[in-house]
Amino acid sequence: MINFNGKITDPSDQLINNRGFLYGDAVFETLIIFNNKILFWEDHYFRLMSSMRIIRLDIPDKYTPDFFKENIIKIHNNISQTGNSRIRINIYRSSFGKYKPEKNTPSFIISCESINYSNYELNKGHYEVDLFKDYYLDNQLISSIKSNNKVINVVASIYASENGFDNCILLNKDKLVSEFINSNLFIIREGKIYTPALKSGCLNGVVRKNLFKILSSSSFELYEQDLSTFDITQSDEIFGTNIAQGIFSVTKFRKNEYDCSQTKKIITMLNDFISLD
Repeated sequence: MINFNGKITDPSDQLINNRGFLYGDAVFETLIIFNNKILFWEDHYFRLMSSMRIIRLDIPDKYTPDFFKENIIKIHNNISQTGNSRIRINIYRSSFGKYKPEKNTPSFIISCESINYSNYELNKGHYEVDLFKDYYLDNQLISSIKSNNKVINVVASIYASENGFDNCILLNKDKLVSEFINSNLFIIREGKIYTPALKSGCLNGVVRKNLFKILSSSSFELYEQDLSTFDITQSDEIFGTNIAQGIFSVTKFRKNEYDCSQTKKIITMLNDFISLD
């Protein structure tokens, strides 16, 4: 028995024995399905397997791309009425123990919500960001995976909400720019695009990875390098990338206001790339 919010009740194994809940001992992927097709599926799958290896989870032989794809499509077909959905795969260590688990056997949960868009559209209107400086990200390998240890992102989201911001820029322990709360960060300055390298502690984002491919055959020059907060203030445009939104544009940071003319071209390139994939 457990005391749940003051009520003595039977424990749910999915909660009380779930190491993802107890210790953050889990990894996850967020996916988007447009027109019944999973976007960038191979990139998501291989990142998920890499994340499992990094936290020393066993990978069963049945955990193939086709196995997960079949299970994803099964719940998508059951939930989505539009052919478009947002999927979350959570894989957690399904064993007892305290900090030291008894086994490294994984279990997974796949959830789905229907969405009403089938391509990416750039956000319209005011979108203001600020720095979040209460806590800093570790710039090491484990920071680049999608684990359930996202408390800094959660607290930063609360800070943004309490202060009227749409998002926040997260810094690493060297006080360099790492990423947004929920996305990778890019700036455009004098026609050149810059983004923090993975060593900054940013997520190894799937849209980020594919944008590198797209931009490599465009007129834009792309650079991975250290970025300071001063670099942000000196940029002409700022945008973020994630699988749920594709690309979003920032209109204000501190006293600086930003255009989105080049970002509009980039999101068009992203949609074209998806349609050809």
